[in-house]
Amino acid sequence: MDRLIYTAASGAKHILEQQATTSNNLANVSTSGFRAQLDTFRAVPVQSEGLPTRAFVVDNTIGADYSSGALQATGRDLDVAVKGQGWIAVQTADGSEAYTRNGALQVSQNGVLTDSKGQTIAGEGGPISVPPDSTISVGGDGTVAALSTTTVPATSTVLGRIKLVNPPSADLVRGDDGLFRMKDGSNAAADPAVGMVGGMLEGSNVSAVDSMVSMISLARSLETQMTLMKNVENNDSKATQLLSLN
Repeated sequence: MDRLIYTAASGAKHILEQQATTSNNLANVSTSGFRAQLDTFRAVPVQSEGLPTRAFVVDNTIGADYSSGALQATGRDLDVAVKGQGWIAVQTADGSEAYTRNGALQVSQNGVLTDSKGQTIAGEGGPISVPPDSTISVGGDGTVAALSTTTVPATSTVLGRIKLVNPPSADLVRGDDGLFRMKDGSNAAADPAVGMVGGMLEGSNVSAVDSMVSMISLARSLETQMTLMKNVENNDSKATQLLSLN
């Protein structure tokens, strides 16, 4: 059987994987702080007897588009957006540290500052506890302050400072939960140069139009690969008929 079948089959397999990535990006076009996933493929010659006239397609790397999304004004005190490069540190359920650009903060029933998924926001001195009957404000440097609504005159109390980091993009990897982590498992150091903007959220950096065009292109590529496999099947059938005549 012509070895082209392996080339076409591997190409079709990775087209389906890229289609799944594009679909996931399109599904998160309205997710705050989402970073588009990227797939990179390369051709690898098939090592066999004779000339390397065939090649397999392999998935080289899976990365992310780290460009910033558009800022959207919400007017909510607990909505913050990272200004420029940088990340908000959160503490996951297993105690490890991860990083997100989604600044839709909230206060849990236990009075702890969390992200929209209920994961604890990492403060430079530990989790940030919010007292009851108070309004929260977040400064440009990540400082969280509380203003009592029952005390007259109301006094502002600094509760802590959100840990903001800015590690090199090459050192980050996306987890299955959508959060980013350091590749070596370490915790990134706080970066005082990272700033925040209150009352705003950063939108996804996924372009819905580009994603739709990519999905159409991938569908046509898959049709081409399937046609190649059909041609191989026809050629194999014709060759079998000719050999049977001898």
